[in-house]
Amino acid sequence: MLKLLKKIPGFTNLDQATLKIIDSVLEPATFEAGETLCNEGETGDRMFIIESGDVAVLKEVEDGDLMEITTLQAGDIAGEMGLFGQRKRSATLRAKSRCTVWTLSYTVFETLLEQYASLAKGLLSYMSGHLVRQTSTVARLMAKDMEKGLRVAFFHATPYRNQLYTEKNAHHYAMHFFTPRLTLETVPLAAGFRVIVVSANDTLDEAVITELQALGVEMIALRCAGFNNVDLKACEKYGISVARVPAYSPYAVAEHSVALMMGLNRRTHRAHGRVREGNFSLNGLVGFDMHGRTVGVVGTGKIGACALSILHGFGCRLLAYDIYENEDLVKRYGVRYVQLDVLLRESDIISLHAPLSKETHHMIDSRAVEKMKTGVMLINTARGGLIDSEALIEGLKNGKIGYAGLDVYEEEGAYFFEDFSNSVITDDVLARLTTFNNVMITGHQGSLTRDAQINIVETTIENIREYEIGKRGKELTNAVIG
Repeated sequence: MLKLLKKIPGFTNLDQATLKIIDSVLEPATFEAGETLCNEGETGDRMFIIESGDVAVLKEVEDGDLMEITTLQAGDIAGEMGLFGQRKRSATLRAKSRCTVWTLSYTVFETLLEQYASLAKGLLSYMSGHLVRQTSTVARLMAKDMEKGLRVAFFHATPYRNQLYTEKNAHHYAMHFFTPRLTLETVPLAAGFRVIVVSANDTLDEAVITELQALGVEMIALRCAGFNNVDLKACEKYGISVARVPAYSPYAVAEHSVALMMGLNRRTHRAHGRVREGNFSLNGLVGFDMHGRTVGVVGTGKIGACALSILHGFGCRLLAYDIYENEDLVKRYGVRYVQLDVLLRESDIISLHAPLSKETHHMIDSRAVEKMKTGVMLINTARGGLIDSEALIEGLKNGKIGYAGLDVYEEEGAYFFEDFSNSVITDDVLARLTTFNNVMITGHQGSLTRDAQINIVETTIENIREYEIGKRGKELTNAVIG
């Protein structure tokens, strides 16, 4: 093993004594052809050194399929990040033939680093070379592109929406649907694509944007209206165009808001569960008439306006708060614009439809809750960050908030859109919210109607079409500019 270590980049300059120490702590393992060394997404704290045989490096692509991006051979290293502690594996390693592998754990490596500074220097040297190898891999992937049509990568893709994109693909784009969310770990999947399509729960911070630019991505197409998860300054710095879907079906979200109101008011979700168990008791199911109740709508854009229209039909007294007043709503529905404090104080029901910004972040905090009527109903189908969840829980506990209907949650990115029915929810705040019998939570499904999804898909494709014919930045109809 000493001879092999001496040939590995990053270890070549180490003296014989140091190499012997490394050799003494390495642990051997043998894998037969087809056996897996580690799986993408699982955590691990070990580095792998290939002594013999071939090991395929695989990335998850469409529908859970794996794509081989390179092959490791004798002298190659994988899983270097594991030497810095428990890290999620960025790829699957699978033996292509019978192979011998040596492993080095984080705990052992940390001890070695404390004693031998030359080892740290050697590892940094290797990782620098590894970066060059990764870049060449990307270049090979791009060179393999034999598909006709603009190649578009969809992150956090879902079957129901994939089908719609395929049906509406009038411009014959080469669409690739990737199940994982876009993160720093999954960004290599964007190699070879000039356009990527992402959601509000994908990570688009400066680190990811930098990687996207290095991979050749020129456009980010958001399939949503919100863009608070995008580092627009980084996009501008690297010349990456960003477009969004400013309005899909405002009716879908507004109707879902009212559905939450009605479900909480009349306890239909609880009544349904009872009847399925043969319990027809009406105890605890008493609601109230919506007619005559005061509803305060925060944010009177297209969705808020639709909500006001529906609530007008119920015969509600309507209050609204927005920095831009809509006179048409005043004339048609008798909406009264008031300051936020007045809306909080007078409303029986409060429905949030504002965008998330620095100004609106945690607009519903402990001070706002204190100003509300006792027993108020709070609905949020906009953005989770509008509500301070700790303040919400305290309001529910002391009875200030009598009902809460949430289609969004501030930390939803870790849970929403995935199945955790066989797992434990480790987010203490979310777990606590699910225990209240006067709280109804849905998993960001406000826009989940076929009508809304078709609008999203068609607008996204047209945004990409504008890019394809040469429009960039501010020239795009639905451009997002920092």
